[in-house]
Amino acid sequence: MITEKDRALLAAKGISEGQLREQLAQFASGFPYLHLHSAASVGNGILSPTEQEQQAYLQAWDGYTAQAAHRIVKFVPASGAASRMFKDLFAFLDADYDTPQTDFEKLFFERLGDAPYYDALDDACHVFHGKGIASLIDEGGYKAVVSTLLSEEGLDYGHLPKGLLQFHKYADEVRTPAEEHLAEGALYAKGADGTVNVHFTVSPEHRQLFEELVSARREELEAQFGARFEVSFSEQKPSTDTVAANADNTPFRNADGSLLFRPGGHGALIENLGDIKADVIFIKNIDNVVPDRLKDVTVHNKKLIAGILVSLQRQAFSYLELIESGRYTENELQEMLRFLEEKLCCRTDEPLEGEALALYLRKKLNRPMRVCGMVRNVGEPGGGPFLAYNPDGTVSPQILESSQIDMADPEKRAMFEQGTHFNPVDIVCAVRNFKGDAFHLPDFVDRQTGFISHKSKDGKELKALELPGLWNGAMSNWNTVFVEVPLLTFNPVKTVNDLFRPEHQ
Repeated sequence: MITEKDRALLAAKGISEGQLREQLAQFASGFPYLHLHSAASVGNGILSPTEQEQQAYLQAWDGYTAQAAHRIVKFVPASGAASRMFKDLFAFLDADYDTPQTDFEKLFFERLGDAPYYDALDDACHVFHGKGIASLIDEGGYKAVVSTLLSEEGLDYGHLPKGLLQFHKYADEVRTPAEEHLAEGALYAKGADGTVNVHFTVSPEHRQLFEELVSARREELEAQFGARFEVSFSEQKPSTDTVAANADNTPFRNADGSLLFRPGGHGALIENLGDIKADVIFIKNIDNVVPDRLKDVTVHNKKLIAGILVSLQRQAFSYLELIESGRYTENELQEMLRFLEEKLCCRTDEPLEGEALALYLRKKLNRPMRVCGMVRNVGEPGGGPFLAYNPDGTVSPQILESSQIDMADPEKRAMFEQGTHFNPVDIVCAVRNFKGDAFHLPDFVDRQTGFISHKSKDGKELKALELPGLWNGAMSNWNTVFVEVPLLTFNPVKTVNDLFRPEHQ
């Protein structure tokens, strides 16, 4: 039963009663597994351009950025807290021993001198303990060092978002991931007027810290990279929150009787992405950055996938304009169909010709487009590239998570396990149609690709509803192209010790 208090909360969030009922119904019905055609691989849904082709695509991107009419934006989801990076160190603080015992703990202290945040941590230790890291460790004060790193009284790294942590140390500066994304953007996403547009999605409690960091570092980075940075921020919209449910699929209520809503996951950011005014948008996770000495490989491949995007978009636009004119031949329609099948890997078994084929082509070509870099699978957890059946019976490239695949089906499980590539979230998007109008991105979400997870609140079990993931179901009805990129372009920081890897030193 919906109370007046519930209605007030719904109104404040911008969620209708109909949406609430729909979410509760999804708890009861669940979500179907996706129908897989095959895992994508090179030659079967994944493009691996030759050296000559790469040069042509790089030139296409350089030509695109030289045109002042084109607006390019770098979009970085940066709201996640870094607490999971320090899970092992939190465990050390809670342990019943005071000196490093596990391999993780031993490595952390052995390599601590190489940490990019070492100087800041040493200063904090002097402030709060009257002595530096070396003296504390000599006295067995390992936990004092870790506490200073993680606690609010020290550096507060246990609660800050990854984007604000010191990741890379240079001769005369230390950079956070947020700063590295600015630097990186200047190398491949600079417009004809020298402007680099970077957009971060952040949590409300950290927005001011991001703004202060950008304000403090903007001029120096602009001078270093010969660019002018336009940086903007947004937060997940309350209207994308999802209601929590009890085991019997009734609404979960807090102790005060109010409905419990939770953030809907990164799929909620399709709304933020749709608000960006741009022709081309790069998407990359906040922690996947490298120091300047290794940026060349990243820049080359970012320009490569962007060049592929604008080349394919140009061809799709020319076909759409021809369809719009009505002055096409059957041979031209068949050429368009081959482009759709061979370049965009979107296929149908339904025989079509004439006007029916033209309508089909217009529907499939007139969609947002994305090109996604894929790296060889090295056992990282997460999604991968597949060819999957869509509700309309067509087959197209999709990025899927394991939760979307029926692992009880031996054939589907084998497809997942035999996948050759992994999704590193290296995406470039074209979000305007052939008439120059922005697509309404929520129209292209497959609502049946969310999932249900199990959480707890105040000691009570609950069911949580996750929206279709940003690069999964939220982009399900886009035109998608997979391109193989080198593993060196994928350097995430999942634990604090990953900062000791050569790629981050």
